[in-house]
Amino acid sequence: MKTRKLLTGLAALALVSGILIAADHIDAPAVKGGTSDITDFYAFQGENTNNMVFVANVQGLISPTDSETASFDEDVLVEFNIDTDGDYVEDYVIQAIPKGNNMYIYGPAMPNETGANSTLLDDMYKSMVAITPYGSTAITATTNADAVSGVKAFAGLRDDPFFMDFARYSEIVGGMATEFNNPGADTFAGTNVKSIVVEVPKTMIGTSGTINTWVTTKRKQ
Repeated sequence: MKTRKLLTGLAALALVSGILIAADHIDAPAVKGGTSDITDFYAFQGENTNNMVFVANVQGLISPTDSETASFDEDVLVEFNIDTDGDYVEDYVIQAIPKGNNMYIYGPAMPNETGANSTLLDDMYKSMVAITPYGSTAITATTNADAVSGVKAFAGLRDDPFFMDFARYSEIVGGMATEFNNPGADTFAGTNVKSIVVEVPKTMIGTSGTINTWVTTKRKQ
């Protein structure tokens, strides 16, 4: 078993009964603008309704110029946490960590420990997908061990999917406006994020009902 310890950098929490959308760009002081900064978290039922899809985007506001050289941080673990019994403690985790040109996916499986600290799951739960180079067609061919057959994944740069008129928001907060414009100006237009997408059968997370799910980034210590 790998026993590498990682400490929490940032977390986002939400409830899933259908589709979850959560976004938070450069707001957390401890990780603001860094490689562990979570910008978006999505969870939804897959096109195959027997599956669930989890999406984490990190490193927001990457310009087209910087996109050529932007990369995942090998010291940052992205962990999807899944609570199936309503106690807000993770019963299953899906871990994603890059090395070289590949993204390694561990799980879903019961965590070695819960809370702020994490250790990587055993290699028997490991899958791998090549990180899609910038400007290339998405690579989703995922190599799985027998224990995680059915897991699909993607990792790579993608256009920031979140729409936010930050200038207008600032005007509203400052008392200079009372409502957003329709459609407004997208502050994130033309910028990219580093995206990790994992699709798993519902049977692998112990339920097909309502779950609590959140995502954390944890930096190796």
